[in-house]
Amino acid sequence: MRILAIESSCDESAAAILDAGQGLLAHEIFSQIELHRIYGGVVPELASRDHVRRLLPLVKSAMAQANTGPEDLDGIAYTAGPGLIGALLTGASLARSLAYAWKLPSLGIHHLEGHLLAPLLEPEPPPFPHVALLVSGGHTMLIEVRGIGSYRVLGETRDDAAGEAFDKTAKLLGLPYPGGPELARLADQGAPGAFKFPRPMLDRPGLEFSFSGLKTAVLHALRGREMTDAIRADVAQGVQLAIVETLTAKALRALEQTGLDTLVVSGGVSANRSLRERLAEAVGREGARVYYPRIEFCTDNAAMIAVAGLARLAAGQHDGLAIQARARWPLESLQPVAR
Repeated sequence: MRILAIESSCDESAAAILDAGQGLLAHEIFSQIELHRIYGGVVPELASRDHVRRLLPLVKSAMAQANTGPEDLDGIAYTAGPGLIGALLTGASLARSLAYAWKLPSLGIHHLEGHLLAPLLEPEPPPFPHVALLVSGGHTMLIEVRGIGSYRVLGETRDDAAGEAFDKTAKLLGLPYPGGPELARLADQGAPGAFKFPRPMLDRPGLEFSFSGLKTAVLHALRGREMTDAIRADVAQGVQLAIVETLTAKALRALEQTGLDTLVVSGGVSANRSLRERLAEAVGREGARVYYPRIEFCTDNAAMIAVAGLARLAAGQHDGLAIQARARWPLESLQPVAR
C-alpha cells in the first residue's frame, strides 16, 4: 500500500510518499519562517496564502522523487486538525480534490497523532504501550499510548506550552523569530546557576504543567538590569534548565504512575539537545528507554501524517466527500486501529 500525505496545519507546507513495504520514499517541506520573521510570529492569513502557493509544487516534487503516479497510490492523508483553520483548509481542499480526481480514498489525520507516531519512521521504532511526552510550541502533554488511536491524556499544560515559554522568553531577550532555537543556542553560553527560575507544579502531585509564570519571572529578574550579552545568555540558560527539569521530572512521574518502561518524546521541542541529554540520563537511571524521531521529523512534516494515514487507510478508514478541518480536536476522541 502506498499513500500521499499533505501537511499544512501552521507554517510548514509539506508532502510525503510512504509505502508499506519500501518505507518513506519522499518527503518535501517548505518552512515559512522568513515570511513571518518580520512580524515576530505566525500571521494566519499569510500562512494560508503561502500554503496555496507551495503545496501543489511540493506534491509534484514528492511524487517525482518517489517515481509515483496517481495510479500507484492507494489513498491520500492530510492534516485535518488541530491547527490554524485557514491553513488546514488549504491542505484539506487540495487532498480532497486530488482524491476525487484520482478516485482514491482520503482521510483527515489528527496533527498530534502524527507527532506521536513520528518515531515509527525510525529503524528501531518504540514498542507499544508507552508513555509519550508531546512537547511543542502549542502543546505540552503526557499521554499513555496503548496503540495507534488508543490514547489516554495523563496531563497537559494549563496555560502556555513549553515551546511558548521558550519563544516568549526569547522575545523578552530581543532574540529573532523563531525564538526557541535561538534561546537554546544562547543558553550554551550561559553560566549555570546565575538565574534560578521556578519549576512550576513540581511541588504538587499530578502530571499537569504550567509555564505561563516563567515569562513573569524573567521580567522580574531583568528589572533594573542592563541587558548585556552575558545577562541574556545567563537568563537563557536558567529558563532552559527550568523547562527541561520540569519536563523530565513529570515524564519520570508518568512512567512510575503507569508502570511502563518506555518513553517517547516528540514535537518541535523534542529537538532540544539539553532536553534529550537530561531525559536520556534520567530515564536510563530508572532502567527505562527513551525514543525520539530524528530531528527533521520533530517539527511539522508530512511524513508523520503519512504514518498515521497509512495505518488508518490500511484498516479501511476513510472520509466521505466533505472537506474536514477542525481548529480543535480532542485526541482521545480518535478511533483505535486494530493491530
